Amino acid sequence: MFKQKDFLRERTGSIRQLASIRRAILDDGKGRGMRVWDVNNGSGLSFTVYPDRGMDIGEAWFKGIPLAWISKNGPVAPQFFENDGSQWLRSWGGGLLTGCGLINVGDPVDLGEEKMGLHGRLSHTPAENINTKTKWSKSGFYILEATGEVRQSKVFGENLLLTRRISTAMGDNSIIIEDTVENQGFHPSPFMLLYHINLGWPLIDTGCELEAVEHEIEPQNAKSAVGLDEWNKVGVPEAGASGQVFYHHIPATDCGCAVIKLINKKLNIALKLDYRLDELPYLVQWKNMAKCEYALGLEPANCLPDGQIKNAERGILKTLEPGETTTAMVKLSIEELDND
Repeated sequence: MFKQKDFLRERTGSIRQLASIRRAILDDGKGRGMRVWDVNNGSGLSFTVYPDRGMDIGEAWFKGIPLAWISKNGPVAPQFFENDGSQWLRSWGGGLLTGCGLINVGDPVDLGEEKMGLHGRLSHTPAENINTKTKWSKSGFYILEATGEVRQSKVFGENLLLTRRISTAMGDNSIIIEDTVENQGFHPSPFMLLYHINLGWPLIDTGCELEAVEHEIEPQNAKSAVGLDEWNKVGVPEAGASGQVFYHHIPATDCGCAVIKLINKKLNIALKLDYRLDELPYLVQWKNMAKCEYALGLEPANCLPDGQIKNAERGILKTLEPGETTTAMVKLSIEELDND
């Protein structure tokens, strides 16, 4: 039905009756003044894009089921950003997607004249040249998309431009994030990018499991190694539970993507993550079973979340040459399970 343009035109005054992007501005609390774009694709999938927060995705739902973990901070406008140490956590709202980078991901780094806080500046940088668009494609699908450019720059320093396109289609159960990053400077630049995808209750719940083909898994540290045998299982919230981090090396499918799923049999749905391995060779899993911070992070990346210095020591720090561009693709899909 959703591919039949003339059929739908005959039965609706406006296609917004079925699918739309609504642009609004928050008017309260620490999020006051932030632009938000509410995307509703008519299949039961809806989500909110934050153009003032690096084109992040905040809240998300499928047929009324919340998908994302939202932190106690809620939406926070970028002017509250504190770059020192781990102060990034004071303005992190969680959400379905938080961008981390572009020259540091993970641990804070002190390079003397340059101090880079936890997870970098990407998520706190307002996008420019922003736009939303709805259109019928040549193949007959009604497409909804949000685009914007996020620049990380410094006088006498880096000049990196990330161009993001977030898209879905009416009647579809998926979101595609496509990024192009260009070094517009005249010197090589470190380049680190991580997609911090944050899943929360009731999508994650006791008894849920992660599913992937057999692959190598590396615990980040001794604390994580204790939970290696239970890496794929979701337990109950516990007061004071320590977060655990695992590094996954999932092989590619025929299309060049790695795949992992979260299965929730109580809700009869699964969330599927596809990411292209050529640009994002690592998957970081953040498992946090603490009360209030009850969340599961699935994080495709071109680096490990240990900071720029440790990535350089490992020999895995990516660099973009002057004028060089790279692309990355991440796809999130909701699958409805059989009741059998």
